[in-house]
Amino acid sequence: MFTRKQRVLGAGLLMSSALVLGSMLPVLAETATTFPLQQAPAAAPLIAAPAAAPTAGALPELTTLIKQNSPAVVNISVEASASSKRNGGLPEGMPPELERFFRGLPEGDDEPESGRARASGSGFIISADGYVVTNAHVVEDAKSITVGLNDRRDLPAEVIGVDTLSDIAVLKVKAENLPTVQLGDSNGLEVGQWVVAIGAPFGLDLTATQGIVSALSRSLPDGTYVPFIQTDVAVNPGNSGGPLFDLSGRVVGVNSQIYSRSGGYMGISFAIPVNVAKTVIEQLKSKGKVDRGWLGVAIQDMSQDLASSFNLNQPDGALVSNVQPGSPAAEAGVLAGDVIVGFGDGKVRSSSDLPLLVGNTPVGAQVPLKLLRAGAEKTLTVTIAKLGDDKEAASPVAKAQSESGMLGLGVATLSSDELKSRKLDNGVVVEQVLADGPAEQAGLTVGDVIVSVNNQPVKSAADLKTAVQAAPSGKPIAMLIMQGEQSRFIAVNKP
Repeated sequence: MFTRKQRVLGAGLLMSSALVLGSMLPVLAETATTFPLQQAPAAAPLIAAPAAAPTAGALPELTTLIKQNSPAVVNISVEASASSKRNGGLPEGMPPELERFFRGLPEGDDEPESGRARASGSGFIISADGYVVTNAHVVEDAKSITVGLNDRRDLPAEVIGVDTLSDIAVLKVKAENLPTVQLGDSNGLEVGQWVVAIGAPFGLDLTATQGIVSALSRSLPDGTYVPFIQTDVAVNPGNSGGPLFDLSGRVVGVNSQIYSRSGGYMGISFAIPVNVAKTVIEQLKSKGKVDRGWLGVAIQDMSQDLASSFNLNQPDGALVSNVQPGSPAAEAGVLAGDVIVGFGDGKVRSSSDLPLLVGNTPVGAQVPLKLLRAGAEKTLTVTIAKLGDDKEAASPVAKAQSESGMLGLGVATLSSDELKSRKLDNGVVVEQVLADGPAEQAGLTVGDVIVSVNNQPVKSAADLKTAVQAAPSGKPIAMLIMQGEQSRFIAVNKP
């Protein structure tokens, strides 16, 4: 369903923020190319006394759960500059008739006359003195925020903190003795378990829908630090930031995204696990921001062909395609081509497991990093640094004279200046890719830089030819390449 893509730990990928309706629920379009060890110290408890268990039966009894929790679910109205939300917060390419329906505007009106855009979402109250949780994308670029309570009061809200990497925001209203929800434990969720969402889809307050957990730890494009809960609960634009309950009436997730071709519900929705949200909430309440651990490696998933090229039996772990100089990983001795299979007490079965483990690690913590190098297991100790906001700019692709190779591509040697501009020690640039050749089938394109073959550095076209000829027959070749800013391994079948 989704294109797996390389994840860069420390690069700070933002969550998808295509917005549907002014009510702001991100939509993962079918055609879109869309995507942090030891656990951090336990946050201060946000969990109230457990609710009574639901009545057993063939189908769950939900009326009591909904009556008890609806008073703590709120509607969030946001006013922002019209220019701050492209196309009024609607995804590109939406048919005009749907735009008019979703916006609720007369035909021909592009923006409100006031020059401001209005949007709405959902949220829930976590403390009697007025702390409210919602999605970060709901309050993005907000000029003013109003929280609508169950008793029909509308209260102005202050933004306490926003964390775009987890899509969690904390607001505060001035009030006392407010009803609250109970925060549960998302680690105990199982596929097939009943769950209930309460929110304001399309601005319709206190709408309840139910379904089951469809999958756990779902990795989405640009959702680097969130192992999403996938459900078949009907959520729509406007449900963003609303709570997802288990049958004991505890919040186990924060509704965040849907997968849709049309912008409406199609049977797949995603929620942020409440255990992720709790850590973020406490940091936002205490300091208004979230500090995350940083390792400094670029990683990718293992395919069966890549596993074979690295002499591994199974395609498990996160394959390191690049190590940033001066990073914790570099100082610990991590190398490109290593396969990370464990971080602290956590197992790394795929590249999506590592960012959350690293991100939740306290800055300065020393963590054992288990990896496979040349088929042998090795353990290194890394000292986690703080994730920053800076991103390195890409260097332009330089050109040189091509030289033919045996993989169906033409390459050229890079000068020392060209290597320096790309921050590489060695490599050859691809200038021609023959149709249907091994290189094209593996995904090589013009402008890519081949850095190594089977972990042997490539400094010239002659080096590439020698390395390919020396590779064993009948096995894929592990080729480390640079595509734009990112490096990754590909498996190329030897002719």
